[in-house]
Amino acid sequence: MPSGYLTRIVDAELDELLPALPAISLEGPKAVGKTRTALERARTVHRLTDPQVVELARADRSRLVARDQDPPVLIDEWQRLPETWDLVREAVDDWAAPGYFLLTGSAAPPHRSSDGSEAEPAPVHSGAGRIPSVRMRPMTLAERRVGAATVSLMGLLSSDHPPVMGETDIRLDGYVAEILASGFPAIRELDGRAHRTQLDGYISRVIDRDFPDEVGQRVRNPATLRRWMTAYAAASSQTVAFETIREAASGRREGDRPARATTLSYRDALERLWLLDPIPAWLPTRNYFSRLGAAAKHQLADPALAARLLGVDADTLLEGRDAGPPIPRDGTLLGALFESLVTLNVRVYAQQAEAEVKHFRTHSGDHEVDLIVQRADEKVVAIEVKLAQTVADSDVRHLNWLAGKIGDNLLDRIVVTTGRAAYRRSDGVAVVPAALLGP
Repeated sequence: MPSGYLTRIVDAELDELLPALPAISLEGPKAVGKTRTALERARTVHRLTDPQVVELARADRSRLVARDQDPPVLIDEWQRLPETWDLVREAVDDWAAPGYFLLTGSAAPPHRSSDGSEAEPAPVHSGAGRIPSVRMRPMTLAERRVGAATVSLMGLLSSDHPPVMGETDIRLDGYVAEILASGFPAIRELDGRAHRTQLDGYISRVIDRDFPDEVGQRVRNPATLRRWMTAYAAASSQTVAFETIREAASGRREGDRPARATTLSYRDALERLWLLDPIPAWLPTRNYFSRLGAAAKHQLADPALAARLLGVDADTLLEGRDAGPPIPRDGTLLGALFESLVTLNVRVYAQQAEAEVKHFRTHSGDHEVDLIVQRADEKVVAIEVKLAQTVADSDVRHLNWLAGKIGDNLLDRIVVTTGRAAYRRSDGVAVVPAALLGP
């Protein structure tokens, strides 16, 4: 990559896929760096954030998909002109060569309803089989150059208990700083009031502009949406029911409680904007367990957004104080946000390894594992996240119980900590400081 560009983990995936596929959609929340990454590859650029470009495209839509352009052709923020998706899909069907189109989008395409009717705001085909999606998330600790990763998730997934080693100087206050700093490239460069103002502006823009502009949904009561987002932030790393979040958003005042249909529409819109990033439950096809919890674990795209919605700073987190609406939580708010940060890292690293990330919980709640990283053959690496420098036997009991249940299908057991050194315990469990885990 040219100087000045900070390489992202997704670059390797794009470099592998773009020469082989006629079109790719690079998707993720606004400000995550999609356009900057896409511009490193594009030779022809249509910026649909420019009203003049949109006006010309509406007058002559064929200019976006003309055959005489120099590829790769970048159509930036395609959702500003939703019919772009169908134009590219048709070009892929008819003539587009590998490496021709690269789309970026800050909103997922609307889907057709179950009866076959077209979803609003505009008729858009799903693009299945024609326009594969590549997810771009906020920057991981490895991408932020926080420490030097010495333990590879891909290695844990592909090898039989590889050795783990390395040391880091990052301590708890360093992880707190990274939780608050954000993984959005432009925001994390700021300090103090400018940083807080930018995060506040990001949240306000979602409510005031992105809902109507990107997903075609008008917010009748912005204060209600903000309260719901704050309650969701308080539920980070938890599996509480959406009804509990809805109740927390009202402060238990019945008259202020948003309607269920309203909160469901909020959830769907925020997921389309890539701002909610829930972890699905692991429900293996093999019959290991009698009953499993099926609820997703709640996560925002970036723990810094959760922290800002809750109004917390480093002192609040380090002192173990709670904040925000009353949401049932296992452990401290800092523990929940540290898990959010680790989850973000693991998801990006797993995507590079062509693996999925889920969580595990028995129906009774007797056993749970924070993260399950699953290969295509359903073999898994199980990860617990602990806001601690040391690991006791009690911290690995769920991992060891899971090993007894699924045997050789468990590739490795990991505890991610805030400690100093990576090592393996005598029972084989790997202990890895968060700053040492990489792709």
